[in-house]
Amino acid sequence: MRRIVACMIVLGLAAGPVSAQLAGMPVWNSPKGGSGIQIAADYGMPSDEAGGGNAYDLRANLGLGALGIGAGFSSWEPDGAPERTSSFAATATFRVIGGALSPLNVNLIGGASTTQDITSGNVTTLPKISTYLAGAGVSIMLPIPGFGIEPYLSVTNRWNAPEGESTRSDIGWTLGANVALGMLGVQVAYDAQDRNGATGSVLGIGAHIALGVPGL
Repeated sequence: MRRIVACMIVLGLAAGPVSAQLAGMPVWNSPKGGSGIQIAADYGMPSDEAGGGNAYDLRANLGLGALGIGAGFSSWEPDGAPERTSSFAATATFRVIGGALSPLNVNLIGGASTTQDITSGNVTTLPKISTYLAGAGVSIMLPIPGFGIEPYLSVTNRWNAPEGESTRSDIGWTLGANVALGMLGVQVAYDAQDRNGATGSVLGIGAHIALGVPGL
């Protein structure tokens, strides 16, 4: 009976990490990019179809003009799981259209992450999962004095490889917005992905601080 229950949990939770690069989170993006270091912290709320529960993350990004390099960590507690799982990710973005004086921005985004398994006794309720993604994003800078408001849409293909299982390939999309006021800012994103006729989604919200780096 215990193994039957564990199998049901696996079927319900295995979809969770594939709806976001960091487990329990949207695929964060900023097509505009920029220069300097940005540090962000976020809270994620996956839907029941994406595993449910709650997550939080800590991310850092180095902007080198058109190129951005980032890394992050998240901790996710799915519904019905006996403990939290950790996820680690690395990302790279490259702006192909736009810049400081352009309202329209387009970038390419790629990344990889690994999410640790959740094991209770001899039963694995969530397998270790490697996730890879690639896609593009587009944003428009809104002309509002005193604020930097960047709504964006990203579309990415996600390759999800649970340990010991076949790799799955799915397309997902993220609708979000980055708001900056000087060094401080906030971000919100809604991420969705259709799998087997059900849409798993994640709503994320957070705050960030931007630090300039001399010479960049």
